[in-house]
Amino acid sequence: MSATARDPRVVATARAFCASDGPHQAIIRDAGMELVLAAGPSPRSAPELAALAADADALLLGLDHCDASVFAAAPRLRVVSRFGSGIDTVDLEAAARHGVTVTNTPGANTTAVAELTLGLLLAIARDLPAAVATARSGGWARKSGWELEGKTLGLVGLGRIGRAVAARAAAFGMRVIAHDPYAADAPGVSRVTLDELWAEADVVSLHLGLNADTHHVVDAAFLERMKPGAVLINASRGGLVDESALADALRSGRLAGAAADAFDREPPVGSPLLDLPNFVPTPHLGAATREAAQRMGEAAARNVVAVLTGVGDADVVAGPNPGRTA
Repeated sequence: MSATARDPRVVATARAFCASDGPHQAIIRDAGMELVLAAGPSPRSAPELAALAADADALLLGLDHCDASVFAAAPRLRVVSRFGSGIDTVDLEAAARHGVTVTNTPGANTTAVAELTLGLLLAIARDLPAAVATARSGGWARKSGWELEGKTLGLVGLGRIGRAVAARAAAFGMRVIAHDPYAADAPGVSRVTLDELWAEADVVSLHLGLNADTHHVVDAAFLERMKPGAVLINASRGGLVDESALADALRSGRLAGAAADAFDREPPVGSPLLDLPNFVPTPHLGAATREAAQRMGEAAARNVVAVLTGVGDADVVAGPNPGRTA
């Protein structure tokens, strides 16, 4: 079917999806749909996205801000397909009001984020950023770090990624405990109350979705109750952590270190964390592996096709459900 004004039009903004041709793009084109590649500065603001969405039947998004104004500007829009698992940048209530289905790609980035979580932990334990900088500058000073084996890792959240982190931490000889009142048990993981986790965990790792209940869940009170000298890792969502409170805890020595792959504002210009030597930042690269990008791209494309054609299953987060709900 040739591309006409009435053919289903899919506008993709996710940079990794747009970066190269391949099976992920072919899924949409082979379904007879027009694919518009609109990669650009990310994340796009709602007004920028609204301009792109005006004649779209589907949006395949990265972390762009998709609020009520976008849905109002896109009368043909039927599906917002997230290239990734997080949906906190999409106004689900507005989507429902406009009859738009929202999908995501659960599990596609599990391995990538779990491996980065352990990488951040190792970077703190051995002070790798400072060691690299010293070696590059011609120095050869060696600072003693600490080993993961025998330490207790406390997971706040035991979903797909939390469970994958638990398995990898166990391979390092760590004891793993977790607080999650809703998740199923995981092999080798002891379920504990939040009070028990604070008291026992040498390392606390966050694996939560971001919503009204979890926004700044890690605040001054949370940090004060953590074990003195503990470490905090956030490879989940930036809004989970009150950055000012975390900076205070790191400056005072209440926490020995912290690392984050996500921030309240990205890039985190002006964050009080960036100048602290015991803080390791990375630029939201948790899902940035070739393998994860391919899995997410194919899953996001399949979700678009399933919703627009009514054939096949989609990983539906909200809205009319043509197949299964993830």
